[in-house]
Amino acid sequence: MSDKKVRKAVFPAAGLGTRFLPATKAMPKEMLPLVDKPLIQYGVEEAIQSDIHKIIIVTGRGKASMEDHFDHSFELEHTLEKRGKKELLATARHASNLADVNYVRQKQALGLGHAVLCAREMVGDEPFAVVLSDDIIDAEVPALKQMLAVYVKYKSPVIALMEVPRENISAYGAVAGDVVAGYKGPGSLYKISDMVEKPKADVAPSNLAIIGRYILTPDIFHAIETITPGSGGELQLTDAIKLLLKNRPIYGFVFEGTRYDAGDKQGFLRATVDFALKRADLGPDFRAFLKTRKL
Repeated sequence: MSDKKVRKAVFPAAGLGTRFLPATKAMPKEMLPLVDKPLIQYGVEEAIQSDIHKIIIVTGRGKASMEDHFDHSFELEHTLEKRGKKELLATARHASNLADVNYVRQKQALGLGHAVLCAREMVGDEPFAVVLSDDIIDAEVPALKQMLAVYVKYKSPVIALMEVPRENISAYGAVAGDVVAGYKGPGSLYKISDMVEKPKADVAPSNLAIIGRYILTPDIFHAIETITPGSGGELQLTDAIKLLLKNRPIYGFVFEGTRYDAGDKQGFLRATVDFALKRADLGPDFRAFLKTRKL
């Protein structure tokens, strides 16, 4: 158990983004714009709103545009300032002023577990969050903030869960667990007893799917080093967390909010429509436009 505060969030972002080719041939998947902000910025803003201000992005080859996005663009800012474009200037500076962003390179794409392991030196001996930026969660209270409240109370790793139709569970990691008696808070809480990566529907332990938000403790790093690589030589984070189950409790948290799989074309389109409709500056005209379509 640890009383250390969660201060850091790790964003694995070294993947190839093959589901969005050809767009991701030259652009990182994490930089695809959802309305007018890149996917990864939504996750970073969620971390900031959850009082996590140290961001660690695990990058790979061809990901320099992410670093540029969270850095100052002096030429652009100077031009906007000179032209008196104050609102655009504030928008341009917002991303660079969001947080303390650091980068570590994953030289080979060897799985989510390996990406997390690459951040070990920057994380140090303290609990931390992991955010998968293509899981966009729209929630009144940020999903990470909901999870941190659980972590503070139970002092153990917390994994975000979502109920999915059983026929879709093979696309996710699934958990088995028991409802935590006496839990009072948003969502619902389970004490996990087992985890299975992408099980077939007829043998899945439940329809509770693992979603891309985690609160982890530093013992996860030794667990990642201990597990055997799976197919393609990849180290699966789910396997490492399952190993920790032998020595400590781990909780699964069904958050309150709507999750979009923005790493999938259909999910990305749905998120784009919903987020655009919620915008005061775009929603009314966009809604009127949609009503003119023959759907």
